[in-house]
Amino acid sequence: MALLFRLLRPGLSSCVPRLLTNGLGTLSTVKVTTHPNETPSEEATKAISRYPVPYKKDLPFDIVELMEEVEKKTGFLPNVFKVLAHRPGEFRAFFAYYNAIINKETGHLSKADKELIIVATSVSNRCPYCVIAHSALHRIYSKNAILADQVIVNWKKADLSPRELAMLEFALAVSRADDITEEHFKKLELQGFDREDAWDIASISAFFSMSNRIAHFIDLIPNKEFYSLGRTNDQDL
Repeated sequence: MALLFRLLRPGLSSCVPRLLTNGLGTLSTVKVTTHPNETPSEEATKAISRYPVPYKKDLPFDIVELMEEVEKKTGFLPNVFKVLAHRPGEFRAFFAYYNAIINKETGHLSKADKELIIVATSVSNRCPYCVIAHSALHRIYSKNAILADQVIVNWKKADLSPRELAMLEFALAVSRADDITEEHFKKLELQGFDREDAWDIASISAFFSMSNRIAHFIDLIPNKEFYSLGRTNDQDL
């Protein structure tokens, strides 16, 4: 699944540079039809948000290229790509910032750490799409099929390490817009996180708090494929 996110890493010979520079396209009010000659399934025709998904033919080439590459690599196209294409400029900005904070190579946060932050933040913000999608990614990265589920139910009772607990406490304090004090930083430092790691944790929580609210008001529906990802040991990225 994370192949779709690797496509957004700097330095890859993908469509990302064009994604950030091409002009906008004209959007229609009907859903993407990848194979127009095929009879669409019930899932394919069901609305995935309150806003229309544009025809591929009406989208800018760079966005279509990214979508097709993602779908080819992962086997399905996450609904967030389809719906954000309604506003190409915001699509580009969203994935550019996502790339900057999630795919960075520095710091002490693992991929599983980042996904766990997203899951906890998204639960707090009551965002089904982000909870379902990112709990799937956490299961795959962590090789732990149950921890994300525990966090979804009650993160305070989940089998978290002291390090993970401190990380999520800080992330959720940022998400709730609590007053951040030196005590927050000290708790992180005791678990091996430095000030730059604190910034990373806060950026992920803040960005996904925004993402959660967008997904919430547009009523973004998770792809069914997310539910089973990472449930078995043979699933990898």
